[in-house]
Amino acid sequence: MLKVVFYNLIKLTPFSFVALLPIQLGAMEVNEFKQSITNNKRCFVSNGIPNHEVGTFPNRGNPNSILPQQIDVCVPRYPKKLSNYTKIRGIIGIALNGVLFRPGTAGFWDPDSHRGHSRQGDRKWSVDIFGLSGKLGLDFNNAHVGRGGMYHYHGLPIGLISKLNGSLIGYAGDGFEIHYLQNQKSSGWALRKGFRGWSGPPGTYDGTYNEDYHYTGGENTLDECNGGFYKGKYTYFVTETYPIIPRCLYGNISSDFNKSRH
Repeated sequence: MLKVVFYNLIKLTPFSFVALLPIQLGAMEVNEFKQSITNNKRCFVSNGIPNHEVGTFPNRGNPNSILPQQIDVCVPRYPKKLSNYTKIRGIIGIALNGVLFRPGTAGFWDPDSHRGHSRQGDRKWSVDIFGLSGKLGLDFNNAHVGRGGMYHYHGLPIGLISKLNGSLIGYAGDGFEIHYLQNQKSSGWALRKGFRGWSGPPGTYDGTYNEDYHYTGGENTLDECNGGFYKGKYTYFVTETYPIIPRCLYGNISSDFNKSRH
């Protein structure tokens, strides 16, 4: 089986997202997912096809069709939290059905584009998908499809959660667990107040861009990477408010995952 190692399959720019090689199966596309333990690694093999209903693709906001992928990734079995975190612009982890978590987009503020954003825009202002009208064709699982046919989650994976028992929904690229505890964990991020100023997009901080938010912390809130302790272990959480899915990781990230640094 082809090993998916980000930056090795296809040479990517520092801000590119993961490149997966689509594979062609028959008309019947079903979820294929396997988790295993190998020495000090937790490994996942998947075709990227979800185990739940999805929206219609292509759609008005997303021109891509879902294609099976060859996903073969491993993360540390015994992750360790470091003193500093790594910001991520690509894949941050894998769900317990083999679908990947990718909260960021490839769009940046571009006043010359009719949409107001493009892949060639100002890198200082990155688009948050939930701040866009139409949300780039997200379905009811807060997921859509990339150019290579990869179905991936940008937010709370509704269909997956309905099939799981317990709060564990996946693993991050550094090996820490990802949990969802409805209304029990609060993000420490908040919208900035006022106007963006002359050097950025016009208007107020309204959530269109990731930079519209800043970390304020506060009592009983999660850290910058939406992490905290759960049952005595450091854990990442999916929350109802920004960033929803973590945008940074505190551990040693597996070389199988995109490690774009800002």
